[in-house]
Amino acid sequence: MEFISEDLDNYIVNHSEDEPELLKQLSRETHLKILQPRMLSGHYQGRLLSLISKIINPKAILEIGTYTGYSALCLAEGLQNSGVLHTIDINEELYDFQRKYFDASPFGKQMIQHVGNAVEIINTIDSQFDLVFIDADKEDYPTYFELIIDKLNPGGIILSDNVLWSGKVIEPLVEGDEATKALIQYNQMLKDDPRIETVVLPVRDGLTISRKK
Repeated sequence: MEFISEDLDNYIVNHSEDEPELLKQLSRETHLKILQPRMLSGHYQGRLLSLISKIINPKAILEIGTYTGYSALCLAEGLQNSGVLHTIDINEELYDFQRKYFDASPFGKQMIQHVGNAVEIINTIDSQFDLVFIDADKEDYPTYFELIIDKLNPGGIILSDNVLWSGKVIEPLVEGDEATKALIQYNQMLKDDPRIETVVLPVRDGLTISRKK
């Protein structure tokens, strides 16, 4: 679902920060070698993630859903010098691909990979977080929120991707569509939870920014 015209979208991208060369290479290789390359955050959203992270200057970041590592590298750009980014993905076959690009960046030693089910892994990470990026199985978004809210520092930020789900969140729910059902529930959870304040941005497939009070 496109929210604005292609010409205007191109204008926005062309007048935003340039994509770093390493991320251009990662994007190219992802499109050449990896299934479902549309899962990549990409140039524009990646620069937005980077800028938000730089504004926060987090000591600890949690990413749920690594894919090929593009968004993790964008978020890592804002880390404090002693900061750490934990990223979780269920696909062990992507581990070496991610590691190659992490180690080619200035942040490799600050980036810790976890392989497996995020629902099982989150509570094993002994850390409080300043920034959390959720971009994994949509059916588990409500569960992810409940697992991370107490591990988020006051003033910390949750970024949630794909919350508009190609516009399906405002269409009649199709029986068996558990992903859309979960996202509708999740979006309402964020709206209603008194512990956070939330704004939904119509960026790409929808990006929510939630701040813990």
